[in-house]
Amino acid sequence: MKALVYLGANSLIYRDEPQPSPEAGELLVRVEAVGICGSDMHAYHGHDSRRPPPLILGHEAAGRIVGGARDGERVTINPLVVDPSCPYAIEGRWHLSPTRQIISMPPRPGAFAEYVRIPERNVVPIPETMPIAHAALAEPVAVSWHAVRIGMEKLHQPLACCRVVVLGGGAIGLAAAIVARHFGAKDIRIAETNTLRTRLIEKEEGFAVYAPGSASAPAENSIDLVIDAVGANATRAAASALVRPGGVIIHAGLLPGMDGLDIRKITLQEITFSGTYCYTPSDFRMSVEALASGNLGRLRWFAELPLADGAEAFRSIDAGTAQAPKLILRC
Repeated sequence: MKALVYLGANSLIYRDEPQPSPEAGELLVRVEAVGICGSDMHAYHGHDSRRPPPLILGHEAAGRIVGGARDGERVTINPLVVDPSCPYAIEGRWHLSPTRQIISMPPRPGAFAEYVRIPERNVVPIPETMPIAHAALAEPVAVSWHAVRIGMEKLHQPLACCRVVVLGGGAIGLAAAIVARHFGAKDIRIAETNTLRTRLIEKEEGFAVYAPGSASAPAENSIDLVIDAVGANATRAAASALVRPGGVIIHAGLLPGMDGLDIRKITLQEITFSGTYCYTPSDFRMSVEALASGNLGRLRWFAELPLADGAEAFRSIDAGTAQAPKLILRC
């Protein structure tokens, strides 16, 4: 099969690789669409020891089952593989299980390839009418769905009454704003520094976007829910400044660094700070349902390229010339 293979820092090659063979309880899926995630970029830069080269990256995938009783069925893939007998899985928090694996990390090759193997319990059927690229958005949308859900649970008022700020207009940040809107939020603003991305978000999704530090930035101590989809020192500092007394900060980004939080303010003003990681199977299924039903909007914030052009797609993201928050590779 053809695959896009990570060879080392800033190095990818499109070449022939052995086709995977499903093990007991697994399916073989022919990949039709797969998104490039921020974690793929982190590995591409050589910053992820969990993804040693050579390796097939990619985990935001959708396609068709090949072989067996479900041959030809369209599915999207939940890439988190967890032992269902784990106590965390039994209590419904599969994503926190110490048994978890994810495709694109050894021992599971990823989905920047024509085929990927995956446990049967990790596929979610999708309707024939659902665009395959929309199905490939299920994984990043599920990450955002989980983040917004956690924030809603920690607020002391309905989301419709809250002022919401999302720091970062990439795929996770934009999806978080879309999910917050889906759950009833009416006052949503996105902080973004990339002007190409800002124009697309304003045009296609209608959100108010501001440049951090500009006159249009929200006032300090005015925001009920801040979702940090970047996770940098600067965005943690911004979240600390923006959040109102008694408000909530949800930290979803994973950039290096640990500074920025105003611990004194968090303590004295009883601000809730919560990390968020991945999603539960329920979050994933509900995200798929919302995408399939069209309840998350027009979804015009991605661009598609052939898998064979994957190396160039990575370079465009690196250079900041990719206008779309999400790039999806088509096999």
